[in-house]
Amino acid sequence: MRLMVTGGAGFIGSAVVRQAIADGHHVLNVDKLTYAANPENVASVAGHERYRFAQNDICDQPAMAALLDAFRPDTVMHLAAETHVDRSIDGPRAFIDTNIIGTYCLLEAARGYIEDSAAPVGFRFHHISTDEVYGSLGPTGAFTETSPYHPNSPYSAAKASSDMLARAWAETFGVPVVITNCSNNYGSHQFPEKLIPVVIINALEGKDIPVYGKGDNVRDWLHVSDHADALLLVAQQGAHGETYNIGGRAERTNLELVKMVCAILDEELTEARAGPHETLIKYVEDRPGHDHRYAINCDKIERDLGWAPSITIEDGMRQTVRWYLDNKDWWTKIRARGFDVTARQGLK
Repeated sequence: MRLMVTGGAGFIGSAVVRQAIADGHHVLNVDKLTYAANPENVASVAGHERYRFAQNDICDQPAMAALLDAFRPDTVMHLAAETHVDRSIDGPRAFIDTNIIGTYCLLEAARGYIEDSAAPVGFRFHHISTDEVYGSLGPTGAFTETSPYHPNSPYSAAKASSDMLARAWAETFGVPVVITNCSNNYGSHQFPEKLIPVVIINALEGKDIPVYGKGDNVRDWLHVSDHADALLLVAQQGAHGETYNIGGRAERTNLELVKMVCAILDEELTEARAGPHETLIKYVEDRPGHDHRYAINCDKIERDLGWAPSITIEDGMRQTVRWYLDNKDWWTKIRARGFDVTARQGLK
C-alpha cells in the first residue's frame, strides 16, 4: 500500500509507520511536530527508500490536498490528534482546532482527491478514534460498535465530533471511510505525560506516584504493537462504512496497573530502593468528569478480519518498563526541550 499517515511521529502513529515499513508499504508521514511528536520515534525508518516525511498542519487544507496529489496514497490513516485528557481540561481550544477542524480539512482534501479522479480504485480514509467517545460504563458490559456516544471530557467530545464528521462525509459525499475505536494503548515511545511513563519515571527518581481518587477507575489496556497490526489490517481489509473496535481484553483498575508496574520495577531494580516502589503511591484529588470504566468488545474485528490481541498485559508491561529503563536518553531529551515529564499527573 501507499499510506499517508497523519500524526506519524507520535506514539501510536510512529508504531504504525515502523510496522508499515517493515511490512513493505510506502509511507508518507505527515506531522506538525507539536510537543508530543518526536522525530526520534521514526528514526529507525527515516532513511528508508519507502519512507517520506512532511511537516505540515492537518488544519492546512491546501497543504493536505497538495500532499494527496503528490503522493497518491491508497489509504489515508488519520491518527493526528490532541489526546491528553488533563490538557483538554486545562485548554480545550487546541483539541477543537486539531481534532475537529483538522479532521474536517483532511476530509475535504480527501473529497477533492476523489472528485478530481486522482484517487486510486479502492482508496479509503481510515479514521482512528478512541473508546472514550462512548463515555463511562457501569461495572459490567463492554462497548460495541453500536454503543451510543456519550463523551464526558473536552478530549472525548472533540474525538466524538471528528467521528461524526467522518461518518457524515461518507454518507453525504461518498468518501470511503472506515473508523476504528481503540482502548488505552501502552508500550514504547509513549510521551511521558501519560500514566505508565509517569509511574516508571517517578519511581526511578523516588518521587510520588500520583493516583487519582481511589485508583478504582478501570481501563482496557492494548499494546501499541497489537494496535498497529490491527490498524494496518483494517486499512487493507476493513469494509467501507464500517466501524471496528480494537481492544486488548485486559481490564485493570488504575491502582492494579500502577502496582503491576511497581512490582516489575522491584524485580528489575533490585538494588535501587530499600523498599517496594508501591510505597511511593500517593492518592490525589480526582479530576473533573473522570469516566469510571471503559471496556471494549472486539468480537467484530476478530470475527470479520481475524485479528486478536497477541501480547498479554503481563508480557507487554514488562517489555514497556524495560524499554523506558533502557532508553533513558529518549525521555531525558524531552526534558531538555523544556517539558517536565513529572509536572503533570498523567492519568488518562
